[in-house]
Amino acid sequence: RKLLPDATEAIKYGMPAFVVNGKGVAGFAAFANHCSYFPFSSNVLKTLANAVKEYETSKGGLRFGIDRPLPVSLVKKLVKARLAEIDAVKAR
Repeated sequence: RKLLPDATEAIKYGMPAFVVNGKGVAGFAAFANHCSYFPFSSNVLKTLANAVKEYETSKGGLRFGIDRPLPVSLVKKLVKARLAEIDAVKAR
């Protein structure tokens, strides 16, 4: 919430998410054995491949242990990358 003070809170794809200008920026979900972060863009995870290399990733999200929260610095990178992507599409 601190990183996206002007974002709207919504449910996207069945999970809590932060939305900016109608676009999902950050979503999250908890499961029995892990938690997941979703940047709503597979390109974000590709762009930040080195930063997320220690996490299991899928096409659209990354998993982390329930006992090992994501570092704030990584969340900042993920959010900034997604916002930059949204801005780049808007500028076209």
